[in-house]
Amino acid sequence: MRHILSILVENEPGVLSRVVGLFSGRGFNIESLNVGPTLEPGLSHITICTHGDEQIIEQIIKQLHKLVTVIKVVDLTHLQAVEREIVLMKIGADDAKRAEILRVADIFRCKVVDVSIDELTLEVTGDQSKVKAIVTLLQRFGIKEFVRTGALAMRRSMQLD
Repeated sequence: MRHILSILVENEPGVLSRVVGLFSGRGFNIESLNVGPTLEPGLSHITICTHGDEQIIEQIIKQLHKLVTVIKVVDLTHLQAVEREIVLMKIGADDAKRAEILRVADIFRCKVVDVSIDELTLEVTGDQSKVKAIVTLLQRFGIKEFVRTGALAMRRSMQLD
């Protein structure tokens, strides 16, 4: 099962290495990893997307809590959360294809971030299913280059019914 872990850590050398080491030490792959500073000085936020059963993920979370530099760990898998990825893709776009590519981009609310005579670079922001859908549609035009951030996730605010 796919799990998204949200980890708040102290921003100091070696923290990321120790967090990632817990996964590799147990033979688990990290599908995506994002790290960035928070608004509070000295703290960083790590988002890890991985696959594993509930018992293994529970063990990893317990081990993460034992690290001195880890402040908080939340498994967002079964919680209401907002998840987004950012993708940049360069697509072959000669005159015959350009209008159709731009229509697809408009439907998916993509941004055109670079244009040349025979290529378009699009920025796609959305959840994993949106990214998969647009990539599937645009592959027939020839995706020349593709970079992806992986998952960023945050627990949704409490909402009144």
